[in-house]
Amino acid sequence: MEDIKLRIERTRNGYPALWECGGGATNTGESTIIADANGCRKQAIYVKRGGHLSNRNHVLIVLEVGDYIIKSYHKRKNFWIRIYRIKSFDGEFATVELTYEFSKGEWNNHPPAYLQPAITAGMEKATCYHCREPHYISYIDKDPACLFEQYFCN
Repeated sequence: MEDIKLRIERTRNGYPALWECGGGATNTGESTIIADANGCRKQAIYVKRGGHLSNRNHVLIVLEVGDYIIKSYHKRKNFWIRIYRIKSFDGEFATVELTYEFSKGEWNNHPPAYLQPAITAGMEKATCYHCREPHYISYIDKDPACLFEQYFCN
């Protein structure tokens, strides 16, 4: 597949980062979810708590080569999902390749099972009416339900 350039953010320390963002309206919605190379949740470096949050940026996540960016869109719950894998960084852009795409009810290539929780989170966020919170970040320090991620995803 051909390489695509996606605009990213840079942290104060210069790390590449991207916002988990999105949410749903009455009949449409979109979301951006970030997962690591193993499909696991990543820790947020900034959680937005004030201002206008509805269907906007919610958490900032540092990116690494190999991470997945899952972009989900829907119109009346007919989904179009694109999964990108990060190849490199160049200033304000990440070079990514489109690895999996879901359109018209079928995948071009079936994604591995370890990406299914991230894909599901992207679909849930895209249908979450006026979403104001993150859907796929790591709470390892606070949530005992994340023991699997603590031992297998880090």
